[in-house]
Amino acid sequence: MSTFWKEQKLEATGPAIMKSLDVLCICDRDIYHSAHDSVDIKQIYMKCHCNQPRSFLLIDGQEYLRVNSAEHFIEQLNCSKDLEVKVVSIFGNTGDGKSHTLNQTFFEGKEVFQTSDDQSSCTLGVWAAFDPVLNVICLDTEGLLGITFHENERTRLLLKVLAVSDIVVYRTQSDKLNRDLFTFLGTASRAYSHYFQTALRAIGQRKGVQGSLSTLGPSIIVLHETKYTKPLINNDIENAEDTLRIRFAQMKLEVEAFSSIKYVGIQTANFTTDYQLLQTAIKKELSNNTVRSARKPYLVYNTLKILNEKFSEEIGNFSILFPDQYFACPTKCFSCGSRCNNNMGHLSEGKPHSSNNRCRYQHQYENIVYICKKCYTNGNEVQVMKRIQNQNDNSWYGFVKYAWSGDVIECPNCGEIYRSRQYWYGNKSPEDSVIRTEIMHVWNMPNSSVASQNTAQKVIDSVSYLTEAVTSVSLQPTKVLSAWVADQVAPTYWRPNNEIKNCHKCKMAFGLSDTKHHCRACGEGFCDQCSSKTKCVPSRNWHTPVRVCDICYDKDEPTEFSEDVNARKVTEQVVSTFSAVSSVLNYSKTFIKDTVRPSYWVPDSEVVDCCVCHQKFSLSLTLHHCRDCGRGVCQNCSQRRKPVPHRGWDNPVRVCDLCMKIA
Repeated sequence: MSTFWKEQKLEATGPAIMKSLDVLCICDRDIYHSAHDSVDIKQIYMKCHCNQPRSFLLIDGQEYLRVNSAEHFIEQLNCSKDLEVKVVSIFGNTGDGKSHTLNQTFFEGKEVFQTSDDQSSCTLGVWAAFDPVLNVICLDTEGLLGITFHENERTRLLLKVLAVSDIVVYRTQSDKLNRDLFTFLGTASRAYSHYFQTALRAIGQRKGVQGSLSTLGPSIIVLHETKYTKPLINNDIENAEDTLRIRFAQMKLEVEAFSSIKYVGIQTANFTTDYQLLQTAIKKELSNNTVRSARKPYLVYNTLKILNEKFSEEIGNFSILFPDQYFACPTKCFSCGSRCNNNMGHLSEGKPHSSNNRCRYQHQYENIVYICKKCYTNGNEVQVMKRIQNQNDNSWYGFVKYAWSGDVIECPNCGEIYRSRQYWYGNKSPEDSVIRTEIMHVWNMPNSSVASQNTAQKVIDSVSYLTEAVTSVSLQPTKVLSAWVADQVAPTYWRPNNEIKNCHKCKMAFGLSDTKHHCRACGEGFCDQCSSKTKCVPSRNWHTPVRVCDICYDKDEPTEFSEDVNARKVTEQVVSTFSAVSSVLNYSKTFIKDTVRPSYWVPDSEVVDCCVCHQKFSLSLTLHHCRDCGRGVCQNCSQRRKPVPHRGWDNPVRVCDLCMKIA
């Protein structure tokens, strides 16, 4: 606790105390106030030299908060942290005497807020001071219509000050009420309703926020000082506040966000302005706690800090007051350029970017989403995606499987629902059979699904992995691979190779060098000796002699028609099982690259010229792809390398000169 008196504690009251103040100083005015209610506190306080009010810069002209904590804010105000206060701010055009008005109204004319007779504005940003008599935090703002390098930031800052104020004095020094007053208050009311009421409500619901926090706007006092004309008057015939509202309505402006609008008119015949009417109006509004009650200083600071952080992103130049761009999220969709519909700071509140506009698909962003059609029909929207291989395929075997059967779409509920080359012929697009598509906005780079699509391309870029696999693998993986390829074109009644461990007739176990054969009649697996005979099996659609087991050879042929086995016929007539595998693994590098390129790459057929120098590609000008943007680029414009982690390239890879410049 601070010293009550510097020299001694006086218990006397009245004149004895006042006389002692010439040499003594009150350092704890709150304690003194509670102990001596009968003393004129204001008169005592003004003689206390160590506690003279002073102003300090709260927020500068570029919207940077210059007070780093609530404790620092309270220290600068020189008030008790447990004191409940209200906030009074003043707005108006530059040169209309806002700082002078605060000094005269709250501090008996002492220059707490700086004034100047120069042409340049004496108030830049927002300055604060504390009036200990009325327990009011006074906020002095930078004037409107002044010359500044940060006009839009200054204008947006006024709304933040308005949002934390209980009373706003709009000072106008003109003989006629001008359009600027009505335009400012009308557009400010609209912006407050659209952006700040929701933000204040969210602040009030935060954990640890205690105290009164009203979402209704402040009370507005229009201070109109004239010299040659009479101000508006209040009488039985005419009401000044009604006149103001009529003029707002005529300009099609609403001020419903404010709790009240009062008018104080002063006609100054000489150079001295009497602020008694303003003081009376402010005291009356301060005593009204039905809408906005007093709160502790830390809550004022924290509210202002949160609002300043929320509405702080860069804005362009606008010719109108408080456009939506002052407070709306500035993020645009990379694909279609639509702006996000949400307010600034919505990500910190757990709200994602969104837009009501339809997006367009672009290859480099891969902004198409697949929904499992079966799950969607059952009322469950499950997002799926194309992959190079199944999640369980973690080896080169999965890449070969991709080269043979194409990419796969898996649903967590339905399993594998699509293969792009599942059949020898007649493959349908996934949109026609198993999925529905939605084109999504691209708010951030990277698109999370892109990095998983370039795995095979990495293999091609590093080594010709698929081509070299045949010469580097042992007999066992080669036979497993051969069996898998055979299963891909086998009729459905054939037993899969991985399930055949023994000959179905003699029960001999198959070794590494033993060959499994399928009976074309029953579909079971047999050794050479138990399936050496051939005959036609028309019931299975084999009309020429084919391999059958000894058991089926002696049986009569059924008459019912079976499934189509044309795919298997093609395989047997064109190439053996192992040669089919060999042909897959020995595709040329150029052919394989066409099937494994990441989907965000712009297809070669759509690339006409270099995205940097715009020279047309030809036999002499080779086409390359930038690993960052996916567009076509020539050799000269893509000589530098860098990692592109958001695309899944962790090591330095080819990028175009345009992407190289982007940090």
